[in-house]
Amino acid sequence: MAAANAPIAMKEVLTLPSIGISPQFITFTNVTMESDKFICVRETAPQNSVVIIDMNMPMQPLRRPITADSALMNPNSRILALKAQLPGTTQDHLQIFNIEMKAKMKSHQMPEQVVFWKWISPKMLGLVTLTSVYHWSIEGDSEPVKMFERTANLVNNQIINYKCDPSEKWLVLIGIAPGAPERPQLVKGNMQLFSVDQQRSQALEAHAASFAQFKVPGNENSSILISFATKTFNAGQITSKLHVIELGAQPGKPSFSKKQADLFFPPDFQDDFPVAMQMSHKYGLIYVITKLGLLFVYDLETASAVYRNRISPDPIFLTSEASGQGGFYAINRRGQVLLATVNEATIVPFVSGQLNNLELAVNLAKRGNLPGAENLVVQRFQELFAQTKYKEAAELAAESPQGILRTPDTVAKFQSVPVQAGQTPPLLQYFGTLLTRGKLNAFESLELSRLVVNQNKKNLLENWLAEDKLECSEELGDLVKTVDNDLALKIYIKARATPKVVAAFAERREFDKILIYSKQVGYNPDYLFLLQTILRTDPQGAVNFALMMSQMEGGCPVDYNTITDLFLQRNLIREATAFLLDVLKPNLPEHAFLQTKVLEINLVTFPNVADAILANGMFSHYDRPRIAQLCEKAGLYVRALQHYTELPDIKRVIVNTHAIEPQSLVEFFGTLSREWALECMKDLLLVNLRGNLQIIVQVAKEYCEQLGVDACIKLFEQFKSYEGLYFFLGSYLSSSEDPDIHYKYIEAAAKTGQIKEVERVTRESNFYDPEKTKNFLMEAKLPDARPLINVCDRFGFVPDLTHYLYTNNMLRYIEGYVQKVNPGNAPSVVGQLLDDECPEDFIKGLILSVRSLLPVEPLVEECEKRNRLRLLTQFLEHLVSEGSQDVHVHNALGKIIIESNNNPEHFLTTNPYYDSRVVGKYCEKRDPNLAVVAYRRGQCDDELINVTNKNSLFKLQARYVVERMDGDLWEKVLNPENEYRRQLIDQVVSTALPESKSPEQVSAAVKAFMTADLPHELIELLEKIVLQNSAFSGNFNLQNLLILTAIKADPSRVIDYINRLDNFDGPAVGEVAVEAQLYEEAFAIFKKFNLNVQAVNVLLDNIRSIDRAVEFAFRVEEDAVWSQVAKAQLREGLVSDAIESFIRADDATQFLDVIRASEDADVYPDLVRYLLMVRQKVKEPKVDSELIYAYAKIDRLGEIEEFILMPNVANLQNVGDRLFDEALYEAAKIIFAFISNWAKLAVTLVRLKQFQGAVDAARKANSSKTWKEVCFACVDAEEFRLAQICGLNIIVQVDDLEEVSEYYQNRGCFNELISLMESGLGLERAHMGIFTELGVLYARYRPEKLMEHIKLFSTRLNIPKLIRACDEQQHWKELTYLYIQYDEFDNAATTVMNHSPEAWDHMQFKDIIVKVASVELYYKAVHFYLQEHPDLINDMLNVLALRIDHTRVVDIMRKAGHLRLVKPYMVAVQSNNVSAVNEALNEIYVEEEDYDRLRESIDLHDNFDQIGLAQKIEKHELLEMRRVAAYIYKKAGRWKQSITLSKKDKIYKDAMETASQSGDQELAEELLVYFIEQGKKECFASCLFVCYDLVRPDVVLELAWINNMVDFAFPYLLQFIREYSGKVDELIKDKIEAQKEVKAKEQEEKEVIAQQNMYAQLLPLALPAPPMPGMGGGFAPPQHMGGMGMPPYGMPPMGSY
Repeated sequence: MAAANAPIAMKEVLTLPSIGISPQFITFTNVTMESDKFICVRETAPQNSVVIIDMNMPMQPLRRPITADSALMNPNSRILALKAQLPGTTQDHLQIFNIEMKAKMKSHQMPEQVVFWKWISPKMLGLVTLTSVYHWSIEGDSEPVKMFERTANLVNNQIINYKCDPSEKWLVLIGIAPGAPERPQLVKGNMQLFSVDQQRSQALEAHAASFAQFKVPGNENSSILISFATKTFNAGQITSKLHVIELGAQPGKPSFSKKQADLFFPPDFQDDFPVAMQMSHKYGLIYVITKLGLLFVYDLETASAVYRNRISPDPIFLTSEASGQGGFYAINRRGQVLLATVNEATIVPFVSGQLNNLELAVNLAKRGNLPGAENLVVQRFQELFAQTKYKEAAELAAESPQGILRTPDTVAKFQSVPVQAGQTPPLLQYFGTLLTRGKLNAFESLELSRLVVNQNKKNLLENWLAEDKLECSEELGDLVKTVDNDLALKIYIKARATPKVVAAFAERREFDKILIYSKQVGYNPDYLFLLQTILRTDPQGAVNFALMMSQMEGGCPVDYNTITDLFLQRNLIREATAFLLDVLKPNLPEHAFLQTKVLEINLVTFPNVADAILANGMFSHYDRPRIAQLCEKAGLYVRALQHYTELPDIKRVIVNTHAIEPQSLVEFFGTLSREWALECMKDLLLVNLRGNLQIIVQVAKEYCEQLGVDACIKLFEQFKSYEGLYFFLGSYLSSSEDPDIHYKYIEAAAKTGQIKEVERVTRESNFYDPEKTKNFLMEAKLPDARPLINVCDRFGFVPDLTHYLYTNNMLRYIEGYVQKVNPGNAPSVVGQLLDDECPEDFIKGLILSVRSLLPVEPLVEECEKRNRLRLLTQFLEHLVSEGSQDVHVHNALGKIIIESNNNPEHFLTTNPYYDSRVVGKYCEKRDPNLAVVAYRRGQCDDELINVTNKNSLFKLQARYVVERMDGDLWEKVLNPENEYRRQLIDQVVSTALPESKSPEQVSAAVKAFMTADLPHELIELLEKIVLQNSAFSGNFNLQNLLILTAIKADPSRVIDYINRLDNFDGPAVGEVAVEAQLYEEAFAIFKKFNLNVQAVNVLLDNIRSIDRAVEFAFRVEEDAVWSQVAKAQLREGLVSDAIESFIRADDATQFLDVIRASEDADVYPDLVRYLLMVRQKVKEPKVDSELIYAYAKIDRLGEIEEFILMPNVANLQNVGDRLFDEALYEAAKIIFAFISNWAKLAVTLVRLKQFQGAVDAARKANSSKTWKEVCFACVDAEEFRLAQICGLNIIVQVDDLEEVSEYYQNRGCFNELISLMESGLGLERAHMGIFTELGVLYARYRPEKLMEHIKLFSTRLNIPKLIRACDEQQHWKELTYLYIQYDEFDNAATTVMNHSPEAWDHMQFKDIIVKVASVELYYKAVHFYLQEHPDLINDMLNVLALRIDHTRVVDIMRKAGHLRLVKPYMVAVQSNNVSAVNEALNEIYVEEEDYDRLRESIDLHDNFDQIGLAQKIEKHELLEMRRVAAYIYKKAGRWKQSITLSKKDKIYKDAMETASQSGDQELAEELLVYFIEQGKKECFASCLFVCYDLVRPDVVLELAWINNMVDFAFPYLLQFIREYSGKVDELIKDKIEAQKEVKAKEQEEKEVIAQQNMYAQLLPLALPAPPMPGMGGGFAPPQHMGGMGMPPYGMPPMGSY
């Protein structure tokens, strides 16, 4: 059957290798396809990744680096589910990712392994474990829910599918298992059906199953069906069945009867079995797909077979429903993604014709709305109608495919049936059936509605429209409008009868809905007419309508200006304004005219509205000069000022200050330039200085920065307006730092009598010029002197102020200033008054009036400068009597007492308040002793030292320094740069310290001498204090200090001091002596104080005499001393002596150092003694471990065995490793055997050559590393039996296999290695690596066994590795077989061709070559066969016929000169009509003179060089060949050459046929002339009939008459006359009918025009707006309208319904 006529169309949508998917990953476990949207492929090489293929764009796969055991794409969305087994467990980790959002949605860890999983719905995953089935929702946080447990029949089955019905109430699980023993190749299928409601399972035999929904007639609810396919082997018979049954039948309802059918498998497919089943819900078909690519198609309702064919030559392992196309997708092992769909054009004819199943054909057509059954349906309808089975006929018509019976003819047919009394009319039966089945078409809806309207059952129409049972049309709306306008409007809207909808809205006055509806449907009504109509009755509604029009997409359909004029014509100013304000909100430049217009009309009529519009600032493009003039006329001066742009206009308007708000005027000045603003301010001052001054001041304040402060001041000064200047500068003063501004303000305030403001500014301002201001105020001579006082007090003009006030007799202000303003300046006032020779009484009174507020120091200074200090005696005594403690008061009083010599010593020693430094300075020149008294009292160190040095008072100085005990003072006087240091030291040593009884003073002095680095002087001082029986002779610190100082300055005295002194710090002094390298002195000190350890340390560390130390240790016999001696001996390498000393000291603390030293010195016997002592004190693993090691070193193995049996803390593992590393294998063996470290024991025994024991130990260790070490050692020792025992335990580990193999091979043990591998094949844990490695060994060393091994274990080999081995060893036959098994057919073919003597087999090569991917190999195979097997080349080419380029093959054979060799092949492929093939065959036929085959070839295959072939054979000796040449010329359109050739060979029939087919009149007439010339009258007569259409009658008659052949031409003439008379009759008839049609059309046009004229007279199309007063124009409405109303807007008038 041709593919085009097949009921199922197959299409290759995609090949997975073409988008980069490796063939090794095209398997059931790596590829998933959950729906027709996505394919998901899991790759493991070259890296782990998941490839997602979107079927909408398959050539753009999404590859992501993901490691998983399985990956599933969601059926609907880009959600990916991943499954991976947790390492080392049988648990699976499940994750769900949203790829688009790049986020993880859910994850769960399953406690058991998931062996199969699948999306059973877009929101649900089905998970199948070894025992149970779970459902896991992707929504929320829910975990998998267990649905049911697997039945026993699915144990040890491979699960291949899991499905659920749409309601998720029925679940089915499908698995496959090996077949029966008597036929194992037939796989067994098992199925478990589970009911969720009943919680029950049923086990069945089935390979594939699927759910479907089916509506049984008489049951309004759909039934759930399950279909499953089985293929079983029982009693030697194979049974294949398809079953369709209903699940959960509904009680009391019609049910689906069980169906079954046979599955017919061809003989070659007896072991094939179903692997998938898909449902076509669109067409009600069942698709059963088998593993080997067979497709069975069955009808769901009847289980009737529809179609069977093989759709894939390769095994199919995956299918998925293609719901949109009603077919399915299938993926085969080659990676083809095939799409099977129903061929809608051919399936129904196929079922009715090929299967002769008319009923099924009709049902398919009805179910899928398919073509092809029209005649059957019509015939059946007519039969039912003839049998008066109107109900059945109505049902058939309702279900007719593509609605072929739902026509007006069918309605008329039912209408024509007479109605029987008491019965429902057939027409109503028909309509009722249609309503139950679906929706009526337009004609049916109209006819049914006409019946309902006539019966006045409007409610039925409403119900049907609500249920969408009727198809709305304009005619239906017209019909319903007669009974219900609202219902008619709904119908018009659904029918998109836009003019009728607009007319209906207009009648209902719902104008806003007109705009909405028109926008929705894209209709443009007459908006202007609609607006005019609304204006007459509802002006506000008109505004709203106009605004809605302005907001329409694409802009307002009516010009804004036209709309505005419509409002203004009716004097609707407010409405026009409201409209324009709304539409002009965007403030666009193109709306300038309308902006001006709205302002104009409101300035004339409603100025306040215009003012509000302007204040809002929403317009900026109107005519500003025009609006300015109108504003001025309307009295809106501020708006006029804002719009005028010329200075004269502004100056004219601005003087109307009486009508302008001052604030607005001030704001307006802010918009003017500086020059214009000043001009306007001048005009205002000129017009009314007093009245406008306030405004000018306000403007100057507001815009002083723009106008300039200087300009404003100049303006006020020009008009001599100090008042304006005062107010202006008063506001600016706080922000100005200009001295001139502040001075002008003070001046203006003074001149305007604002004395208080002058006083405030002079007091608070910091920026005026004080000199200038002082001079102005003095000149102004204000009655109030406070401003002048402020200036002079703040800026230091107090003498000038005092002089001014005193000379102007303003003594009251002097007293007030001193007493109240600034008493601190009283000294300056007093000084100036003294200079002005003011009476002393006034000055004394002034001073006494201030008293304590008066600063004494400057007052004393002022008086002292003028030698008037005694003037203050009374004032100072008065202060002292009041209890004043002011230092300046007492200083001044002291100076007066010293000057008068009134017992100054008493004052200096008793007065606590004076300043010693000031008074002492005053006394220095008068009496140095008084100065020392004053300085000592105030501890003025520097001053006292200076005065005593200057006057040689060193004894006083020494006593003062010792008493002060101040370190800084001592440092200063003992400084080497002090020239008086020696005199001071002598006085301190001889007088000051011996007199002192204070230890602190002595200590401070000693410390000072030490700090000054005066050791000899210090020794001298200390000997005098300590050794000469003073009060400090036994002082502990001083004795320490004496010895320490001697250590530093004079070591020769130290030993004497040690012997003479007893009360010093021995340990500390001893340490200092050690540091000073006085070791003998230090030893003497430590020995004196019984510090034996320190003493022996000095001997060992400093004196370095171990002998003296040993002698000292024997003398004192202290453990600590022996310990120190032992450590020193250990450091010096005297290990044995050190161990003896440590034993004497009973010291175990240094065992680590002793162990290390003993090992270095190899004194293990002594070490054993020491460690035995140490073990009694400490429990350290190191000690016990070293003791074992020491035993081993001295070969005391018995003690080792005894020791490890005793309690110990030795680290036996480390000890054993150490012994092993140092080759002490016997001792190591004891240790490893004791701790059961079999691995190390085995290696140790290997070193001891005890191989049997090593094998036993390795068996206990069971470690791969141990086995390898023992095995390799046995191999080296040629203990191959033991080596094999070890090797069998190694090779089961994949990673270690290659290492073992290499080790054997490197040592030439090939046979032993092969024996080992052969033994390994029988192991339970035998893996692919063993089989592969044995294959490699066979390839290298036993090639005769290689092929048998490959064939036996091909499924358990690592084929790529074995391929490399066979290639290296040149085993070509085996290499070819491996390539075939690995699906590398290209390499297999190449190997066969390159090594044909060994590898070639014709049948095998044919199977290989058809599967190769490289096209070049096809042609290489052609060359190969041509050279080596030419007798079989056609067989090979026939296999490749569908894949190779035939042109290239022919070219190859032609070049080789063996074209005839492939003639059978070319004949077989000639149907492809390839030029090279055709020409080659034609060439062979010519050579063979086979003209019949040549003509057949030319007829059937026209793709060749026709002219070349014709020229080649037109001179052939055979007539038939030349005839073929003529035939070719004829086919090529070279008529003349063909005729010439035929005439030459006298084949006149061919010539006449050629002339006739040419259509060339000249050729035909030339042929007639030729026949006349040759006297061929019969040929002449025959040619007339053959070329009847070409020859002209006059030419024929002329030739016949001239050549006396009229009789032969007469039959032609009779025929010609008869034909032409018939044509003339037809022409006349057509002309008459055309004339009738023209007249009828003209009559019809006249009637239409007449009818239009009649309506035109009744009513105009649109009414203009009524004229407005003063506007002019307009039309009066016609008077003859009556009560008819208006036609629909924008519509032509129409009559009533």
